[in-house]
Amino acid sequence: MHCLNGSFPGINRDGGFADFLLTSARCVVKLDPGLEPKDIAALADAGLTAIHAVKKAIPVLGAGTRVVVIGAGGLGHIGIQCLKAYTPTEIIVIDPSEKALALAGEMGADKTVPVDGSQVDTVMEMTDGRGAEAIIDFVGEKGAIEDGIAMVQDGGFYYVIGYGENINIPTIDVISREISFIGNLVGTYNDLVDLMTLTAQGKVSLHTSTYPLDAINDAMADLDGGRLQGRGILIPAGA
Repeated sequence: MHCLNGSFPGINRDGGFADFLLTSARCVVKLDPGLEPKDIAALADAGLTAIHAVKKAIPVLGAGTRVVVIGAGGLGHIGIQCLKAYTPTEIIVIDPSEKALALAGEMGADKTVPVDGSQVDTVMEMTDGRGAEAIIDFVGEKGAIEDGIAMVQDGGFYYVIGYGENINIPTIDVISREISFIGNLVGTYNDLVDLMTLTAQGKVSLHTSTYPLDAINDAMADLDGGRLQGRGILIPAGA
């Protein structure tokens, strides 16, 4: 993620909304015969980001711990499955969407909490007033950060994946509560190999909607309107 010669489609080179995308052998992962590219395409971005954060959190999520996952959308629903595959922790998911929470339950969440103004109090009750050992924040805006800081226990870990706003917390609170904030940027080649293995084993599945490439505007409209659950996949003609 920090290669001096690294490039990212759509940011510092042409994007991927095209029939073909030039890449290199170093970026190619061998797929299990049972996996089709169109079915697992989102693993190379959303899935990779999710598993990278989860693997960082493994050391603090042993038996008897709790983790709060903020957001059960395109990244969150993959993160929940990775947590289930890698750790014995109790998984609590918060999201404003009833459909997203239902999907979270299907993906392995132990408890789901709607964002209705009482979510922090509810999570604190679930964690015996202590808060969770870890927060995995796939949102990073619209009040998610304030909620996450309120729900993490003293000495806990806050994994930042979603972005859009700032982390505003007095330094004395970071010190006195010993909260650790950890940033996450996509993931490594080995993370992707691990994710493909989990998928081939049936431990991770993607919730996707497919669109032909020429329907990109419809896909973006569904995304903006909150009608797209999981991840949207664009399929070039002839693929």
